[in-house]
Amino acid sequence: MDSWNNRGWKYKTIYIINLLFLLLLVATMIIPLLYTLTVSLSSDLGSMEPGIKLFPKEIVFDGFVTIWNKMDLWLPFYNNVKVTIIGTFFHVFLSAMAAYVLIQRKLPGKNILLIFILATMTIPGEAIMIPLYIVNKDLGLLNTLSSLVINGIASGFSILLLRNFFQSISYDLAESAKIDGAGDLRIFFTIYLPLAKPGIATITLFEFVGKWNHFLPALLYINDDHKYTLQIALRSIILSNDATSSGDLLTPNVSMAGIVIAILPLIIIYPYAQKYFVEGIMLGSTKE
Repeated sequence: MDSWNNRGWKYKTIYIINLLFLLLLVATMIIPLLYTLTVSLSSDLGSMEPGIKLFPKEIVFDGFVTIWNKMDLWLPFYNNVKVTIIGTFFHVFLSAMAAYVLIQRKLPGKNILLIFILATMTIPGEAIMIPLYIVNKDLGLLNTLSSLVINGIASGFSILLLRNFFQSISYDLAESAKIDGAGDLRIFFTIYLPLAKPGIATITLFEFVGKWNHFLPALLYINDDHKYTLQIALRSIILSNDATSSGDLLTPNVSMAGIVIAILPLIIIYPYAQKYFVEGIMLGSTKE
């Protein structure tokens, strides 16, 4: 309190302005989430009342029951879980193996490979959208969940970030293990992966969020409604509601319940991964 009183009026003014700005910024993120949760926990009639509601008058789960059972949201949810878990696993595993190769001192053409990987990061996804569609069509992957798993199975960002982590590990450890007779696979699994947990967790979180929220790949490759993932299913539900008559109107609590179901896994997972996520970003961005 004394240090605050000793500050000049310029410092206090800037501090208060910054505080108000941050509170406003937080409000723009918290209020939509509270509104979504409130409407999802409201009754059918309560959710149709005008105005912004931040607290439900009564907590009911009719919207969740309707969208989960009557509208079969469990199937897209299951598809989303399958694509996310399998896709994230292969993305992290392949990116880590590629990063391990790139730290080898005797790797021929290593600089050329690094330039090529960096070049892939400069190409926007929209520019190769049509070629990717044609490739998936020629491979017979359209209308399969495999197309969503393979899409983005490796990325230059993940490879280079994990490469930075692996470079921070003493190369003498690998040399000592080789002297003792360990092969590259054993060194990779027993030395580099355990010591690069923050980097692995960072890439895993990035890819998990990306796979869980993916929209454009599923929109391009999937036409079978039994293989819809969560985001496409929610889009279809909202569009079908706009096209129906007033007698078949989908109440807002049902739509909001679907949104809550879609974001709930991310909200649950992020606090556990936050420690590694922050550490991974800081360390991965500073190591040469």
